[in-house]
Amino acid sequence: MKKIHSFTRKILADDVDMFRSMRYSVFLRWLQEASIAHTEALGAGRDKTLDKGALWVIARVSVEILRMPQYDEVVTFRTWAGKTRHVLFPRYYEIIDAEGNVAVRASAVWLLMDAKTRKMAFPDKYGVRIADTSTGTELPLPAGVPTQDAPPVYRHTVRFQDVDINGHMNNSKYIDVVEDALGFDFLHDFELTRFEIDYEEEIRGGKRVSLFGKCDDGKIYFEGRTGNKVCFRVGAEYTHRAVLY
Repeated sequence: MKKIHSFTRKILADDVDMFRSMRYSVFLRWLQEASIAHTEALGAGRDKTLDKGALWVIARVSVEILRMPQYDEVVTFRTWAGKTRHVLFPRYYEIIDAEGNVAVRASAVWLLMDAKTRKMAFPDKYGVRIADTSTGTELPLPAGVPTQDAPPVYRHTVRFQDVDINGHMNNSKYIDVVEDALGFDFLHDFELTRFEIDYEEEIRGGKRVSLFGKCDDGKIYFEGRTGNKVCFRVGAEYTHRAVLY
């Protein structure tokens, strides 16, 4: 049993933005892919979850970007599980470059959701247990994005392409929507150094999401609502880009 799961991959043209940097949503897709693969390897795959009506969902994620990988670069992605906290499953992540340096690290909290009721499911019901480990390099678990007052700035309708195997907007799509709301001019001059997302309520396909947000000295706050219900919150920090095109 491997307590640390890893894969090595080249950054392709479809993985990067106009600055040739890996897209943040691609990092979140890798995070999801690695989490599922490692969970299966640890004995809690689809035969215990998906096939029995339980879905793995992410509740919170925190990401620290030291250096975003670049086009054509070969990197190694690593993940390992932390100690289970009753119904919450902590997990940690790193991207390591060819010189062995950490480029990106992240932490997340996962849980199980009942596919029919769309409510939290108890892992003992499905016999789900995840072996934990520690490396000493873990990014602290996300503590939650504090609520702030912010004006309405953007609207997004959840498209067919946004919806994943769980029947709701995929976790990686949220950061894309936030960046669409920030706009080209802002993103041309600034890049992310850190962000945290709280996934409060799932968003199903076809739903219209109203984004409320603000930027204060490079610090970003966004929340997405369907009607009066807050579905997610994002806190992020941006810095001026070193290279502009």
